[in-house]
Amino acid sequence: MITANDIVKANEVLKNVVERTPLDFDRYLSEKYGATIYIKKENMQKVRSFKLRGAYYAIHQLSDEDKEHGVVCASAGNHAQGVAYTCNEMKIPATIFMPVTTPLQKIGQVRFFGGKFVTIKLVGDTFDESAKAAQEYTKSEGMTFIDPFDDYNVQAGQGTVAYEIYEQAQEEGVSFDSILVPVGGGGLISGVATYIKDVAPSIEVVGVEASGARSMRAAFDHGYPVKLEKIDKFADGIAVQKVGAKTYEVARKYVDRLLGVDEGLISETLIDMYSKVGTIAEPAGAASVAALEVIKDEIKGKTIVCIISGGNNDINRMPEMEERALIYDGIKHYFVINFPQRPGALREFVNDILGPNDDITRFEYIKRANKGKGPVLIGIALSDKNDYDGLLERLSEFDPSYINLNGNETLYNMLV
Repeated sequence: MITANDIVKANEVLKNVVERTPLDFDRYLSEKYGATIYIKKENMQKVRSFKLRGAYYAIHQLSDEDKEHGVVCASAGNHAQGVAYTCNEMKIPATIFMPVTTPLQKIGQVRFFGGKFVTIKLVGDTFDESAKAAQEYTKSEGMTFIDPFDDYNVQAGQGTVAYEIYEQAQEEGVSFDSILVPVGGGGLISGVATYIKDVAPSIEVVGVEASGARSMRAAFDHGYPVKLEKIDKFADGIAVQKVGAKTYEVARKYVDRLLGVDEGLISETLIDMYSKVGTIAEPAGAASVAALEVIKDEIKGKTIVCIISGGNNDINRMPEMEERALIYDGIKHYFVINFPQRPGALREFVNDILGPNDDITRFEYIKRANKGKGPVLIGIALSDKNDYDGLLERLSEFDPSYINLNGNETLYNMLV
């Protein structure tokens, strides 16, 4: 298990390599929550993610022989960028495995940072499938695997985020009550918790997971890491099916509690951060800020640090994020309705079922009818989310057998 001294050693190596990212007071969030909120902006790191810290330090610690043979990693994007940047700087060959579902923006960034020293292989739909292929390749080629989180040197490198936070707080004369840390595989929170609990044990360390990928919570509940049957890959930077044995060991010892944050709330927060203060975060990076909404009643008057772990956000995903935010807010809803296929039917639906300022965002026949009616996928945006119950009553009158896709993940993913 790593110690605070390991993190101090890592900081000596990294202090002239990585950016000492800002720890900024956030006036908007502080006024919104009646607390004193600081943001540690790892989205401003060289590769726009904290992952450079762990990747660089782990590779730096390899023997010259291992460096010559080259390294392999598996990553949803940010760890890959850290490895790519490091290998380009050190002139070390790297083979990087990424899930097929990785956003194109992150794949492009890996190519940019790695240059001629990096080969990319897209394998599997999830990180875990990609990691399995990477480990098999590592053995067959006699290379060194750089784990994205379950490695003590990686954890020590990530822990330098906490080293900086504490140092910056001392410089500003600020003391914190809690620090909120995004959790995927557990590398960042392992390093952060190890250092914070050594230098300031009274500070509460809170892990924040996306609700659709709570692998650390599952490990806590079972007493050991377990693989989730399925995960929501939306917050791809923290969407991990199984945490590491080493990261679980550290987290179990030092982390005070874990929170789950709905992906819709993460989307809403991400958009809010961009529109209000111009902060660019990826879904995983926005998770810690989203968690403020979950614990808003208990943080009033307190001083909180939120780590924005990354800012590698693909602009092409913004419509998806807006959609998730609207669904989470109770504004947007989807239904399957048996709809008359005759002139004027849609006009009657609008007049009789919708409120005066509601809107139809999608109207699509799933199957054309032979006998006057056919199933329609319909998206409705309410002008007032409090009219939801009234909408359901009117829909029941229109079609007693309608299907509400809210909460029906299988049908929603199939149709929407």
